[in-house]
Amino acid sequence: MNIFMGQNLLEFSDRFKTDEDCKEYLAGIKWNDGFECRKCGHKKSQVRKDFSRTCNICSHQESATSNTLFHKVKFGVRKAFFIVFEMATSTKSLSASYVSVGFGVTEKTARLFMHKVREAMESSGNHPMDGTVHVDEFVLGGREKEQIGRSYKARKKKAITAVELTDDGKVKRMYAMRIDDFLARSLQYIFVDHISRDAKITTDKWRGYRPIAKAYDITQVESNGGLNFKALHTMIHQIKSWIRTTYSWVSDFNINRYFNEFCFRINRTQSKATIFNNLVTKMVNKDKVYHKQIVYN
Repeated sequence: MNIFMGQNLLEFSDRFKTDEDCKEYLAGIKWNDGFECRKCGHKKSQVRKDFSRTCNICSHQESATSNTLFHKVKFGVRKAFFIVFEMATSTKSLSASYVSVGFGVTEKTARLFMHKVREAMESSGNHPMDGTVHVDEFVLGGREKEQIGRSYKARKKKAITAVELTDDGKVKRMYAMRIDDFLARSLQYIFVDHISRDAKITTDKWRGYRPIAKAYDITQVESNGGLNFKALHTMIHQIKSWIRTTYSWVSDFNINRYFNEFCFRINRTQSKATIFNNLVTKMVNKDKVYHKQIVYN
């Protein structure tokens, strides 16, 4: 299959002129390794005019969008492709209200589909960070009276982020996730999910990292007002500003989906040419998501 490469919107619109063009692209990804019937397991099929497949044994028919994150997209696969393209290639991100106006769908529909795209943007966890890694926790939300720093009674959303640095101190990769509190039992998840045991990790002197240091190579240093973690604090500032200016507010239930989106684009700055194909492939390989699994914010 000839995959789409690049970030040019005109080239993209020329490549995907109809829903059928999009279905052909999805079918090429979905059955790239061959067809296998979901009902009987048979591997031979007939190709239909809409690029669906019909099993030669049980006659089960499967469309190019079924059992993917494009499952039952009722506003058109081409519109869905354009939303995915914009979310993958944009540097400033999109709000649901912007997508609603720009693509002629309701804001609720736009938000639901965008959450599906963010589901696909989640890291597989197959390539943990193994170089120089800086880790720190932060909060999202406005100031609350008499609630400062790591106040446990505050309504602010608590999160932790890890940044892998290059040899010259620039950001190579980053991950962020929501946490319930600042205890080791919550902080440990980003280490388990995204950081290799071989990584050289630096944190501030928060005591929550001490139990984790028994399993990971952690060096604790004074934050010095963020001066010892310049790249890390720059990324924290960017992600907080991005959420505040683009969405103004997000729910606890969906905050990790927004982190997925931000980190997905950051981690693929060196592979922008294939970022759309990469994201569509992840959406095809990801199982369908139902409405009830996503809470609107």
